[in-house]
Amino acid sequence: MIAIGLLLLAVILLVGLTLLRSKIPTALRPIDAYDRLTRSVGLAVENGTRLHISLGRGNLFTTRGASALAGLAMLRKLTERTSLSDRPPIVTTGDASLAILSQDTLQSGYRAAGAEEQYRFSTGRLTGLTPFSYAAGTIPVTQDENVSTNVFMGDFGSESALLADAAERENSTVIAASDSLSGQSVFYAVSQDPLIGEELFAAGAYVGAGAVHEASLTVQDILRWLIILAIVVGSGLKLLGML
Repeated sequence: MIAIGLLLLAVILLVGLTLLRSKIPTALRPIDAYDRLTRSVGLAVENGTRLHISLGRGNLFTTRGASALAGLAMLRKLTERTSLSDRPPIVTTGDASLAILSQDTLQSGYRAAGAEEQYRFSTGRLTGLTPFSYAAGTIPVTQDENVSTNVFMGDFGSESALLADAAERENSTVIAASDSLSGQSVFYAVSQDPLIGEELFAAGAYVGAGAVHEASLTVQDILRWLIILAIVVGSGLKLLGML
């Protein structure tokens, strides 16, 4: 019952805050990685280089799918911004269902920018179905496709070390986040401005994907404080012998 109550509260807050934020502009706290991403996207368009977005291998039918959905929200807005570039963005994935969704998201981004005729399905690629085959298939993209910025956003494990090393060898910008500790530790070591923990799920809000993404950040904060309050109150009652 508690879980259902929290879920209903989250939905109500999300809808209410989305309607509110569509009328009132909000200011998000600065995150260096997303600032760097905005600059890198602009430079890629100006220089005729390519943006590579890798969404990991999170299966959408498991708990790992949340990070993939965050990456897809970011992908759509980045596609809109770079759709008219001489070298359109490339997306790589390590899961079949995620690959199909990435192609659809790319197409919707081109459509939103009024350049659907520029879309090519080959820019959304399934590079491998196991962790290291995915890494092996993605590495040539970072090396041979004139990539200036690599965005690794999703479910990555130890194979992330190979991806990060390949990007570093090409002196390209690396913006990365993972929902696993092993992937996050690698990206923290190699990324100029690492994204930590829940900052991964804020991607949509920081690239301007819509009011609902901005509202979700506030909902997360409210639920977090409610859980902290419940823990503190529960601990106090336990010490007093009332539980």
